[in-house]
Amino acid sequence: MQQKLSAILVFVLLALALAAMSLFTVDQRKYAIKFQLGEIRSVIDEPGLHFKLPLIQNILYFDRRVLTFDTTEPERFITSEKKNVLVDLYVKWRIVDVRQYYISVGGDEARAENRLSQTVNSGLREEFGRRTVHEVVSGAREQIMNEMRDKANADAKKIGVEIVDVRLKRVDLPNEVSESVYRRMEAERKRVANELRSQGSAEAEKIRADADRQREVIIADAYREAQKIKGEGDAKAAAVYNEAFSRNPEFFAFYRSMDAYKQAFHSKSDVLVLEPNSEFFKYLKNPGRGGK
Repeated sequence: MQQKLSAILVFVLLALALAAMSLFTVDQRKYAIKFQLGEIRSVIDEPGLHFKLPLIQNILYFDRRVLTFDTTEPERFITSEKKNVLVDLYVKWRIVDVRQYYISVGGDEARAENRLSQTVNSGLREEFGRRTVHEVVSGAREQIMNEMRDKANADAKKIGVEIVDVRLKRVDLPNEVSESVYRRMEAERKRVANELRSQGSAEAEKIRADADRQREVIIADAYREAQKIKGEGDAKAAAVYNEAFSRNPEFFAFYRSMDAYKQAFHSKSDVLVLEPNSEFFKYLKNPGRGGK
């Protein structure tokens, strides 16, 4: 009886070991290739539990997610102006044909990234060689990335992968070129500043001249108006004097003489030299008859 139980236990263990060697799971983030005696038997791209023949079949897994490779050092490229630029970039890629991927690069991710890096660098040298520094720095940057992605994708399909995106993180000028560019930019900014100052000075002179002209016009108009009002006042005053004189000439003459005396003898220090029989004293000599 004990021997039977031992045999059953051994059989169960062998069955479990055989099941463990025959069954495998594929994660939804992975591809799997089933090999039989070193040859590709099938490609499994559906997640779940799958079966293989133990001992003669083996499984290799490959990542189906979007992968990224980044340049460790900025690459140097030459523009159409024969100037160097330093470019830092990264590439997003993923496996789309796992069979072709294994056949082309042996399933080695490093070899695949090296192949993609060579393709991208070759395409970028061609793109940068057709453009100026300004275009690669800002003007046509988006266009370069789109064209580079399409060109690199055509070659990437040969190894079973797809280029999702190519991005230029930074485009810088080497130090020797930067100094020259900065000096030229500084000179250009100074030229523009001087031009703006000249335009401002000319505009200020124009405004001042216009203001002076308007001031002279306003002063002339005010003086003319003042003289007009003064003339009208003098005319009205003369009319009043004439009317008053015509009503009582004797009183008007007397009033004018009193006013003249007041102005003449205003201060004790005033000295007036006249003949005794002067008309100025006619009302003093005979106030009752007005000098007659």
